[in-house]
Amino acid sequence: MTADKAGDSTTHFGFQTVPEGEKAGMVHGVFSRVASKYDVMNDLMSMGIHRVWKDAMMDWLAPRPGQRLLDVAGGTGDVAFRFLKRAPGATAVVCDMTEPMLIEGRKRAEAERMADSLDWVVGDAMALPFPDNSFDVYTISFGIRNVVRIPDALKEAYRVLKPGGRLMVLEFSQIPNDLMQKAYDLYSFNVIPVMGQIVANDRDSYQYLVESIRKFPDQDTFLGMIRAAGFAQSKYRNLTMGIAALHSGWKI
Repeated sequence: MTADKAGDSTTHFGFQTVPEGEKAGMVHGVFSRVASKYDVMNDLMSMGIHRVWKDAMMDWLAPRPGQRLLDVAGGTGDVAFRFLKRAPGATAVVCDMTEPMLIEGRKRAEAERMADSLDWVVGDAMALPFPDNSFDVYTISFGIRNVVRIPDALKEAYRVLKPGGRLMVLEFSQIPNDLMQKAYDLYSFNVIPVMGQIVANDRDSYQYLVESIRKFPDQDTFLGMIRAAGFAQSKYRNLTMGIAALHSGWKI
């Protein structure tokens, strides 16, 4: 984040520099446009590996019966569904700034089966519409890189978690091997936007999503941000050589 000559803050939208106040609306536009094809594109872009990553997230999280989950940027409910299947008597709230994503989530068969234990809420990760100390677990998957001010979102996560509550973030990250990172970049920039054009009729949105991955902090830098927000016992695990990473922290 920087300040322009007029004193207004700027931030990045992919590789573009934009006024900070405009980014949320631009991100909202991206996810509104891709909502109906979001799940299909996730499978195609990752060759299904995103499902393995989300299962690994649940393995480390180890949901317990009766817990209350807040899944921020939870979109179509993938993580919330997994959590509820593993934790009898648990409840979950899926919070997302983009209502079309939530609408797509509600259409899924799992949503109907889990309706009694699942709520869908439109909300902003930087100003969550929930009281302090409300949740046992806070998750955010492939969403925090789209937040305008990541430290504000992490502070909000800390606020809404109960003492003893846990944060877990699944996000694309950086491969520690330069040669493999270059090969991954070639795939990302040359294949994914074309795939977005063919499947979702939207090249630009997928160009942004690829660029936003490259702008996200590396594993250790993001770990420092989690610690700065107040989380203890914070650590991370790389997934698929660092293409993605899981970060975990506790509100002690």
